[in-house]
Amino acid sequence: GYHARIVEKSSGSQGCPRCHSDHNGLNFQMIKWEPSQEKFDHSKTGWSLTGKHAELSCNRCHAPDKIAAGDKALIKMKDLNRSFLGLREQCVSCHADVHGGRLGHSCEQCHNTTDWKQVPNFDHSRTRYPLTGAHERVTCEKCHAPSQPGGAMRWTGLVFDRCEACHADPHHGSFASPCASCHNTASWKSVQTSVVASRFDHSKTKYPLLGKHITVACEQCHKSGDFRKPLAFQKCSDCHADAHNGQFMHRPDKGECSSCHTVQGWKPSSFGLKEHLATGYPLEGRHAAVKCEGCHIPKGKETRYKIAFAKCTDCHADGHQGQFALAPLGNRCDECHTLRGWKPSTFTVARHQTSRFPLVSSHVAVACDECHKSQGPAVKGTSSAQYVFKEMTCTACHEDPHKGQFRELMARTRADGRPAGCEVCHSVKSWKDLSLFNHDATKFPLIGSHRAVACIDCHRPPNLQTPLATAEFNQAPMTCEGCHNDVHGGQFTPAGAAAPECASCHNSSKWKPSTFNHDTRTSFPLKGLHKDVACARCHSDKRMVNGEQVLFYKPTPTKCEACHGPNPPKERKPA
Repeated sequence: GYHARIVEKSSGSQGCPRCHSDHNGLNFQMIKWEPSQEKFDHSKTGWSLTGKHAELSCNRCHAPDKIAAGDKALIKMKDLNRSFLGLREQCVSCHADVHGGRLGHSCEQCHNTTDWKQVPNFDHSRTRYPLTGAHERVTCEKCHAPSQPGGAMRWTGLVFDRCEACHADPHHGSFASPCASCHNTASWKSVQTSVVASRFDHSKTKYPLLGKHITVACEQCHKSGDFRKPLAFQKCSDCHADAHNGQFMHRPDKGECSSCHTVQGWKPSSFGLKEHLATGYPLEGRHAAVKCEGCHIPKGKETRYKIAFAKCTDCHADGHQGQFALAPLGNRCDECHTLRGWKPSTFTVARHQTSRFPLVSSHVAVACDECHKSQGPAVKGTSSAQYVFKEMTCTACHEDPHKGQFRELMARTRADGRPAGCEVCHSVKSWKDLSLFNHDATKFPLIGSHRAVACIDCHRPPNLQTPLATAEFNQAPMTCEGCHNDVHGGQFTPAGAAAPECASCHNSSKWKPSTFNHDTRTSFPLKGLHKDVACARCHSDKRMVNGEQVLFYKPTPTKCEACHGPNPPKERKPA
């Protein structure tokens, strides 16, 4: 034991004081633990504490009832509760033999100190019944159960030559052959099909197995395992639940599965396009190419096969987002579309003429999407194009290039009560067609030479632009000097005025001849032969003004000698 390992034989009793001191009184503890009793190295005794043993307190093992009877007389200590001697290393010295000695006393051959129920050291393959397949996962007590309640586990004398020794016959004697002829220990449900087929031909029964039924396990139909018990098989519903929740019970066959499905597989269904033609909704056009799940959304047993189809919107989203929901169309898609395809629409130009906006002239040639444009991102399956307009004026589609200059004119109403809009000046034949505009109705009627002047000559666009549409039409000048340069170099501009009054001498019919009245507006009335004298004969004074030569009319001499000299010619008498 411990003392034999730590005390040298040559020292005899001389080595005891190293651990036990004397002369310290009767109650002195004579044992000196190194380093303490709790941390004592038990392996030095020759028996290491492992597994569960390491967790026990000392007095759980070092107790009087654990000391061997033959050793008690050899122990000198009167109080055996204080003794650490007399213990044996065999398991049965502390633990009861649950096997009753039938398996010997070497417990460590099967068990360990970590867990009593785990027997990693036991090899069942060395017995007369090696464990295979599912038997390897069965707990020991399932087979080695006591012969009577409360009794000891049975480890020997078990019958194992037949499956029936442990298992009840689920077939109630239907088969004379032993279980192993069809089953094995891997799994009861793993039937040796080839063996069964060689002994039993299901095609000779009233229900030959075809298609998917061939792969169905026997117990799926013969649930009780009694193969002699007759089964109903006239209808699919005898074995299978109604996967459609009674949606086809109104049919003459009460929803018999075989009218749409075969034993080759639940999918695909044998209910095709031809069968659908006999329903209340024959599939035509693009609908004929739609997969079943496109209308009958798969939801398992909740899949609906009786669906509403009176209106297109029962299945399809409103492609125009409610624009045609009101009367007279009421979201009837077939008014403009067909089953052959969503595009092209059947809404023609001829039908457009019956709308609130008949197409005339250039509008007839405009593509649909030029007016009915997308108004932003659309919901999947719909269009954001606008087809219903609250406002039917030109500016609902076209930008006003005149920036509201003619707002008052455009607000005038037509015979039908609608605003005239751009058509107060333009026509739908061509934007440049201004035959409807009457300049005489403005504050500046065009008369004389003004009729031949191009619009852009008076209504000039800003920043030297060429498009006439950007011109400020209301800002056009209404006086001659607003458009024409003063060719007289300012000699006729009244004092304090910014420009001369051209209209006092000229008019819009023609610049020449002038309407100037020499008799009333000057101090030199033209009389006699002076009436026939050309203006340039008297007014010949030309000067340079701003780089241009200008004829000056003032001052002009009024005395005869100033023009004719001191000896004017005598007037000739007529012959």
